[in-house]
Amino acid sequence: MPINNSISKYDWQYIFTAIVLISVFIFTDLIKFFDKEFLYFAPRLISVQPYRIFTSILIHADLNHLLSNLGGIVMTRYFLMRLSIQSSFFYFKFILICAFLNFLIIWIYEKILSIFFNIYPNYNSLGFSGVIYGLFGFLLLTSFYGKSYFLGEKISLKSNYKIAKLLRTICFIGLILSFLPGVSLSGHISGFISGYFLFLI
Repeated sequence: MPINNSISKYDWQYIFTAIVLISVFIFTDLIKFFDKEFLYFAPRLISVQPYRIFTSILIHADLNHLLSNLGGIVMTRYFLMRLSIQSSFFYFKFILICAFLNFLIIWIYEKILSIFFNIYPNYNSLGFSGVIYGLFGFLLLTSFYGKSYFLGEKISLKSNYKIAKLLRTICFIGLILSFLPGVSLSGHISGFISGYFLFLI
């Protein structure tokens, strides 16, 4: 990428997002000003504490977890730049909508398990990776077909076959890694599905 395009006027979105995640980590893990117990996603608590849908994406299990998701922000920023993003607020809009869609998809999945199989999931989920996978899903389709508008805002994303090949590889590897212990497979898959859905609207 040419050096004059290495810094964009749209970069404040990614920088701000990273600063928020780092700041929350400092307050929850280093100085322990906030207790993560009140912020993570827990199916049994969402009905009475719906704020967890959004706070859960801001907290991380440990430093490695945070760094991997910060790396995801860098990667999605790179792909958006290569696809010629033209929006100062796309990233924020996507994060908020994707976080809610992730919850909705998981909620439907859990309802099916409870109604038809009498299984009641009991787990805790946290981290920004669901949104990252949502962006990967969105960008994968975009790299094939392009995307001119997102919720009425012009974003002017162009198709790019080289990026499409790279994203396919990353998504495949990411799916395999999602089966590792301690990784939220349902969160990653629901994020990916959310990204596909957001591409279609």
